[in-house]
Amino acid sequence: MEKQRLVLWSIFEAVGAGLRDRKVVTWAHIFGRLAEQAAVGKSLGYDFVVVDEAQDLSMPEARFLAAMVGSKPDGLFFAGDLGQRIFQQPFSWKSLGIDVRGRSNSLRINYRTSHQIRTQADRLLPGIVSDVDGAQENRRGTVSLFDGPAPVIRLFKDEAAEGATVGAWIAERLREGYAPSEIGILVRSAAQAARARAAVKAAGAKAVEFDEKVKGAVGAVSISQMHLAKGLEFRAVAVIACDDEVLPLQERVEAVTDEADLVEVYETERHLLYVACTRARDRLWVSGVMPESEFLRDVLG
Repeated sequence: MEKQRLVLWSIFEAVGAGLRDRKVVTWAHIFGRLAEQAAVGKSLGYDFVVVDEAQDLSMPEARFLAAMVGSKPDGLFFAGDLGQRIFQQPFSWKSLGIDVRGRSNSLRINYRTSHQIRTQADRLLPGIVSDVDGAQENRRGTVSLFDGPAPVIRLFKDEAAEGATVGAWIAERLREGYAPSEIGILVRSAAQAARARAAVKAAGAKAVEFDEKVKGAVGAVSISQMHLAKGLEFRAVAVIACDDEVLPLQERVEAVTDEADLVEVYETERHLLYVACTRARDRLWVSGVMPESEFLRDVLG
């Protein structure tokens, strides 16, 4: 472990030197400097702060927000979902002066996703999710305001069979009157995007691929990596290529050397699939090629 620390610190020092030479800073550095300014009494011009997607705050961002409002007891309002944490490793908010224990509430009404889709997706997560500080989020008792068709979960012997069948599913949605832009095809990473393109082509439709700048187009089915679809919704979603070694992503698993980090990788990969499934409002399709992702067994129940 000590040798690993020495290697990591040498990397950090090299990166820091490179940043200084280029006269650039990271966002973490910017948030840290702002937090220092606020801590010494220099006002940043805000009395209250409302934060959405709070589960994905980084430590520098959380420290900055805490410094912004100082000692105001109700200066911060957070909205988030621990089940959708996909970008940051967990850390103690309390250690940064943000203690939400006993001051939080779980919302129970789901306005976006049908009862059938929500119930299926919830199988991916435990009934109670806890953060590092011990605050618990009880996911039981949530209700959706509308019903819909049951999600379709399929396994295939090869990619060609999956693509053709998903294409037929997309074509059926279009015949039902869905606009192409109301349909999303989600994959784990760019490596699976070609399978999504093949499915849209089989449906005889046009496709647009999301990136950090492109977020859909009129007249085209949207193709996106799971993490880029965060915060979006579609009437119909097909989550495809849920194969073994794709979910969880094998590269992430192989890069881990610590057991605790491995648990975190599995959790965030599971959360990614949960996020992908809950982008669907009315129709959800989930599929993969055998051997399938172990997470699909949980979805199937």
